[in-house]
Amino acid sequence: MKPAPKFRSFLWGGFECATQRRNDGTRLDLLRSTAHDRHALSDYANLISHGLRTVRDGVRWHLVEPRPGQYDWTSVVPMARAANKTGMQVTWDLCHYGWPDHVDIWRPRFVDAFAKFAAATAVVIASETEDVPIFTLINEISFWSWFGGEVGDIRPSTYGRGLELKHQLVRATIAATDAIRAVIPTARFITTDPLINVTARAQERAEDAERHRLSQYQAWDMLSGALWPGLGGSQSYLDVIGLNYYNFNQWYIEGGELQQGDTGYRALWQMLEEVYLRYKRPLVIAETGAEGDLRRPWLAYVADEVFLARARGVPVEGLCLYPVLDYPGWANDRHCETGLFGYAIETKEGVPAFRADRPLYQPLADELAIQGRRFAQPPAPDDAFEF
Repeated sequence: MKPAPKFRSFLWGGFECATQRRNDGTRLDLLRSTAHDRHALSDYANLISHGLRTVRDGVRWHLVEPRPGQYDWTSVVPMARAANKTGMQVTWDLCHYGWPDHVDIWRPRFVDAFAKFAAATAVVIASETEDVPIFTLINEISFWSWFGGEVGDIRPSTYGRGLELKHQLVRATIAATDAIRAVIPTARFITTDPLINVTARAQERAEDAERHRLSQYQAWDMLSGALWPGLGGSQSYLDVIGLNYYNFNQWYIEGGELQQGDTGYRALWQMLEEVYLRYKRPLVIAETGAEGDLRRPWLAYVADEVFLARARGVPVEGLCLYPVLDYPGWANDRHCETGLFGYAIETKEGVPAFRADRPLYQPLADELAIQGRRFAQPPAPDDAFEF
């Protein structure tokens, strides 16, 4: 197994960087909405002061390539320089549900355009840092294929074309990986998707539930060449596996969420172990978090489970608090209180010119301090647990 990249901290922060168009045509840009793109320098410094020295952040393809083949890096370079100045290690998302309007996602040109954009981005990022560049090329291939291609809730807003979209996103990931490696051979990659569990109340639905549960592995299986090898996959396209896990990631096939203590609820450490035994690749919790008062207890729970998995030899190499800033909800702009930090504070007289200071959610900061100390050292050999 290729060793994991040298992450600067075990605990990470993740900046919500979704850029999809809603079905009403509105283009989301969460880096702009949270003012992180304007205040990356102070945001990185704030996170470093709480021990978070690695982050997930985004390159917004629709801004970089406003016209076919013409790149504008003014939305990228200041963020890369802020990271370099503060000593922040960034793993860059290149396609977080959004793409330029001039590219048809269903056509072969989407694959070609994304590969060229990815290679050009890698060159720019590498020119701004001495770190080995790390990329998440397309965020949540399986989830996006379902959410946008199967049930039409976000663009491309189609129904019944989830598998077709998954194939297209896998092709684009393979092409972009090759294009980046051609210019930066040492680049590393994190491929993310939700980690889920699905079970059934009724025995006659058990097979349906298991089939749905196993579908979480399709994108990784396609990339590795184990499924649909005609797409061009091979083991070389699986580097680090990123697992996005929230408190709604376990449910009944008939409807309704599984709760801790319910029959059929799986411990997170068991789910992590299953993924590792399947792929033998380093893992990271690429997204996890909760809203409101649940923020601290949820992080404590996930950290406990990750600690148990690591004690069993599962190489979980990072845990990303996501989103690390409060953000406006995708559908209705409601204030989602998920972050270690809140909204940037406006200046007097109502002028919407954001200052760099943000309110701190102290309970989450306290928990991060506890977990930072806990994960500063690997589990000792005598850290034994009953399973």
